[in-house]
Parts: sequence; structure tokens; C-alpha cells
Amino acid sequence: MLEPKHFDAFTTRLAGSLPKGLQALQSDIQRNLRASLEAGLTKLDLVTREEFDVQAAVLARTREKLAALEARVAELERLAATAAPPYDRAPGA
Repeated sequence: MLEPKHFDAFTTRLAGSLPKGLQALQSDIQRNLRASLEAGLTKLDLVTREEFDVQAAVLARTREKLAALEARVAELERLAATAAPPYDRAPGA
């Protein structure tokens, strides 16, 4: 999740960009904006960059294993097709 210092920096910049008449309410606006921002982000299904990178690496390894298994199955099917007798007619006919 985002660090508190990021929330503070963002809300301070946003509150500082308010028109002069509203800057008197800057601390209240900053507090409310921060609370709203935190509440909104908490509802989202976010992951950290580290967790994302770990899952991406797991997915890459899984894809490599899948490709290797697909190649192995194809080779086994090829061997089975050349070694087995053809079944053109029904048994006992």
C-alpha cells in the first residue's frame, strides 16, 4: 500500500493549490481529503510491487513448465503413434 508520507505530500500539494479563499480551511480540507483518499484506496484490491514481481516470476516459471510438458506430451504421442499397430478394424472382425 502507499506510505503515509505519500498521502501527506499529495494532500499538502492539493490543499496548497486551492484558491486563496479556501486556503483558510486548508488543514480541514487536507485532513478530509486524506481520509477520503485512504478509504478509497483501501477498497481497491491493490498489491505491492514486490508481490506483483513475485507473482510474475511464478507465472513465468509455470509457463516454462507448461511448454516443456506440452513438448513432452507431443513427443510421447508421436512415439505412441509410430509404435502402436493401427486400429482400422473392429476387434474380432
